[in-house]
Amino acid sequence: MATNRTFTMIKPDAYQAGNSGAIIKMIEEAGFRIVAAKLTRLTPERAGEFYAVHKERPFYKDLCSYMSSGPIIAMILEKDNAVADFRKLIGATNPANAEPGTIRKLFAKSIEANAIHGSDSDENAAIEGAFFFSGMEQF
Repeated sequence: MATNRTFTMIKPDAYQAGNSGAIIKMIEEAGFRIVAAKLTRLTPERAGEFYAVHKERPFYKDLCSYMSSGPIIAMILEKDNAVADFRKLIGATNPANAEPGTIRKLFAKSIEANAIHGSDSDENAAIEGAFFFSGMEQF
C-alpha cells in the first residue's frame, strides 16, 4: 500500500541557479504539503552515506563530490500516493527524456546536475527522510 509521504531534495545546481522558489512553487501547486524542510550542506562523507547504495558504481565519487558542492534543500512532502505522484512531477532522471513541464525538464542542466532528488519507493522515502529529519511522526 502506498504511503502519503516522500522525500526530496533540491540539488546544488538548482539551488545555486536560484530555482528553489520556482521548484517549491511547483511542488505545492501539485498538491504536496511540505511537512519538513531544511537548508543544509552535505559533507563528502555525509553524501557518501546517503548514496551508499551506489558505492560500487563508477559515478559514485563524482556524485558525492557534486552533492557536497553546495547547499541543498531537503524536504519531506505529504500527499496521497506521494512517491508515485512526485516521481511523475520531477520527470525522468535524464532531463532529455523528461516529459515537458516536469521539474527536471524545466530546471535540470544534465543527467548529473538534474535539479532534484525524489525517493523511488515508500521504503526509501522513509529511510531518506530519516537521514535528514527525526521525530517526523509528530506531523
